[in-house]
Amino acid sequence: MRKIVFTILCSFLVHTLAAQELKSPDGSFTLSFRLKENGTPAYKLQYKGKSVIGESDLGFTIAPSISFNENFVISNTQFNSSNEVWQPVWGEQKEIRDNHNEMLVSLNQTSTNRKLNIRFRLFNDGLGFRYEFPVQENLRHFTIKEEMTQFKLSGNHKAFWIPADYDTNEFPITTSKLSEIAGLIEKVRNEPLAAKAPASGLTVQTPLMLKSDDGLYINIHEAALVNYPAMALNLDDKAFCLSAHLTPDKNGNKGYIQTGTVTPWRTIVVSDDARDILASKLILNLNDPCKFDDTSWIKPAKYIGVWWEYFIGGGSTWAYTDNQDIIIGKTDYSKLKSNGHHGANTAHVKEYIDFAAQHGFDAVLVEGWNEGWEDNWAYAKEEIYSFTKAYPDFDVNELHRYAAGKGVKIIMHHETTSSAVSYERQLEDAFRFMVDNGYNAVKTGYVGPIIPRSEYHDGQWMVNHYLHVAETAAKYKIMVDSHEAVRPTGLCRTYPNWLAQESARGTEFESFNGNRPDHTTILPFTRLMGGPMDYTPGIFQGDLSVYGSNKAKLSTTLAKQLALYVTMYSPLQMAADLPENYKRYSDAFQFIKDVAVDWDNTYVLEAEPGDYITIARKAKGKNEWYIGGITDENAREASIDFSFLPAGIKYKATIYADGKNAHWINNPKDYVIRTVVVTSKTKLKQKLAPSGGVAISVKE
Repeated sequence: MRKIVFTILCSFLVHTLAAQELKSPDGSFTLSFRLKENGTPAYKLQYKGKSVIGESDLGFTIAPSISFNENFVISNTQFNSSNEVWQPVWGEQKEIRDNHNEMLVSLNQTSTNRKLNIRFRLFNDGLGFRYEFPVQENLRHFTIKEEMTQFKLSGNHKAFWIPADYDTNEFPITTSKLSEIAGLIEKVRNEPLAAKAPASGLTVQTPLMLKSDDGLYINIHEAALVNYPAMALNLDDKAFCLSAHLTPDKNGNKGYIQTGTVTPWRTIVVSDDARDILASKLILNLNDPCKFDDTSWIKPAKYIGVWWEYFIGGGSTWAYTDNQDIIIGKTDYSKLKSNGHHGANTAHVKEYIDFAAQHGFDAVLVEGWNEGWEDNWAYAKEEIYSFTKAYPDFDVNELHRYAAGKGVKIIMHHETTSSAVSYERQLEDAFRFMVDNGYNAVKTGYVGPIIPRSEYHDGQWMVNHYLHVAETAAKYKIMVDSHEAVRPTGLCRTYPNWLAQESARGTEFESFNGNRPDHTTILPFTRLMGGPMDYTPGIFQGDLSVYGSNKAKLSTTLAKQLALYVTMYSPLQMAADLPENYKRYSDAFQFIKDVAVDWDNTYVLEAEPGDYITIARKAKGKNEWYIGGITDENAREASIDFSFLPAGIKYKATIYADGKNAHWINNPKDYVIRTVVVTSKTKLKQKLAPSGGVAISVKE
């Protein structure tokens, strides 16, 4: 590790009566900070001379409606610079550079003698800042009524947004001007979802992706969300000003704070090239280093699972019986009749284990193995599941033996139906059960309204719950994949056993005709800015009517499903379709078998949010590269420059592409596979069908 940290007295500081200034290491960004006439702290941000954020207020209102955003004076200002290279446990690249200049402003409120610090870090790709509450004599515990942070934009930008909601991140992404959001938001909010709690007012979720008329790409989110509510953004669509909107509890309080703590970082990633947004590691850099001394047990993985069959309409069920009169801990399932459709039975799971072993997959996810699924949508019920008792037709010991003999792991599934209190009561027992039976990874789920009933998915209490699960799992050397949780903020750097999250609209919505062709061309610019997503790609049979009553059709071609393994980054990747479909299209399936899940380097070749993305990645520790290119509903020609390859060496590129007549609506399974020789001088033009894609493996 190479690190430079030193105090700067004046190199990045311009002394004026009005403001103090900080510049990024490369000089492209300028941050200005000042106290306004009433003592309100304010900042503004420029990039290459263009306004990104106009002068915007900072501060809080704390209970009971006390202003903590005015009457401040500056008591001290410190400047530092850091330039270090660190190695993530897993990731899109093996080394990440953290190069920033820092300004710490210490404030004193003259009317109360209370203290507040604001720490700014300016990188070559954007700004992070957070509030720090120093230990002080006359302020110890307090309640945040509102955070007053503003982001005053320079105009009516194009926005890629979902409505702010305290309980879900699963709305479809809408593209519009900021001024158009008010006329669209109520229609979007009508989306049928398992739990919804719309934020008050005109509010949108982060990460929020924007594009200005003068060609700036701007992403606003947060980093290191710990012991604090998640932030959404109020929108003033006349002044084009965004402001922090913290998730409350159902009493209306936003956060319960003790001095000696800090807020999450507010992040603004900016560039005049969309590729730089996808390449940014600013959010990871603002998180603390890994908490664990030993990370040898944390392994990226590729998996299949008893999962998609529950969505397609073929009759397979999570529940063992149709009996609804279930009381966990008292009902004797051995006396109940099976419904005959339970998917997680021993014989069926063995079929998946056999398939995984045959094709080199690391693990098999099994949903519906445990007692309680009969009542799983009883949102008012607190004790729903057992996390240590299997259904009668799921032989834990036998499957442990069988999977181990095949060199395959089983991924445990803990659906909580959002009864977080019940899950926490069973958590230690559940993880001991996993260790005893050979499980080293768990998929958690939080469908429905939260119990305790005073809380929301994105509030401070649940933010602490998700982290408690990850920390407790680490004690047992268990990896976590959380679904329906608060959107990620880069904590996978600090807790690398928190491998992936869903926290957005994933593949399961394809079974409801619920995703649009541009969906996956936007997600990397929004949801994935905070961390990897368990999107569960790889569906080859896109016409679900072949299974029965479900009339849904996928919004992509088969080739695009392959490309998603590269463009939708995750160290935990699922081949989500049924094994029989992979057997039917075994030549295309080869790409899924080959593609890596951990990387040495990533190269964003071309990108435009909502339109197209092409990414190349080098497999960790191998001379293999994989490329994925995708487009929206419009056909296009992808430009693939192979200059990332080492010079002077010839490589074999296997290209999985849309066929001549491919189209996501009427001919999604038209694909062709060809092999060509490429070098670092090769430039390839590849046709992509409407909502199509291309996937390429490159080997010596």
